[in-house]
Amino acid sequence: MLQNETILALVERSEKRRTERRSFLKAAGAASAATVGLAVLSACGGDKDYGNPTPAATSTTLGDADVLNFALNLEYLEATFYSYAAFGTPLSVSSTGGVGTTGTVTGGRQVNFTDPVVAQYAREIALDEINHVNFLRSQLAGSSVALPSLNIDGGATGAFTAAARAAGVVSATGTFDPYASDENFLLGAFIFEDVGVTAYKGASPLIANKTYLEAAAGILAVEAYHAGLIRTILYTKGMNATPSLITNAGLISDARDSLDGASDDDQGIAMSGGASNIVPTDTNGITYSRSTGQVLNVVYLNKASVSSGGFFPAGVNGAIKTSAAN
Repeated sequence: MLQNETILALVERSEKRRTERRSFLKAAGAASAATVGLAVLSACGGDKDYGNPTPAATSTTLGDADVLNFALNLEYLEATFYSYAAFGTPLSVSSTGGVGTTGTVTGGRQVNFTDPVVAQYAREIALDEINHVNFLRSQLAGSSVALPSLNIDGGATGAFTAAARAAGVVSATGTFDPYASDENFLLGAFIFEDVGVTAYKGASPLIANKTYLEAAAGILAVEAYHAGLIRTILYTKGMNATPSLITNAGLISDARDSLDGASDDDQGIAMSGGASNIVPTDTNGITYSRSTGQVLNVVYLNKASVSSGGFFPAGVNGAIKTSAAN
């Protein structure tokens, strides 16, 4: 176990890093245009741990099915990533068809977990996410969108590598493989989990049907459990043996924050001095929201108004498909 003062020094440097302007996002790295299509990411303002929650975008033109299909695209991404990581298998063909073009999946393989606890958590989360896909598809029935093309690769042209390069987790020529180790898997999961929570909270005002709203609230609660679990494991492992996990989680948080607009709400897993920050909230103890456009900024790995990129190389399926211009 590392000495506590060494860990605290690393955390304090990470905290200082978060308050500076994020010039580390000047380049996202060169990714294959055929699979990722990333734009260069530019920096924006510094991070504030406890700002006001970002207000959710509202719309008078979207129906409940559009909102649920938007959520289904995100569930496809999470379920596919976790299914490969935990079981080494893609989603069932019976869970991928629907409206729009059924896409292909680039990357994905089973993690050779060394920690049995992390392996068990991965399996539990994977089953939850697969169930989310099937539940949303059952609610949408014939209007459910098909699985979009996904890039969950950890190679040189993979979306995980592009995200890690942009955040400074790896060098401009380095690669980030979320299937290579328990620690990499946890950081890969951290990229998604907080986004899922803020996406469901931000979309809730767009849902008119109370039955659908209750269902979305139930999924939001599960996503929050998942996010808290991933944040807790990262923090515990970071404080006990691998302080770089705390630093890298902070870098990923900063990267997400830089992509989704001027507000600085996203938070890492530790505060200055080493205190845990498992639940990212404002001063009222309320977590923040992301609009659909902001969510797409993060998963497309782009600050501009675009309709594809990053983890969705051909974009998402459905009516909501364009990221926000920041």
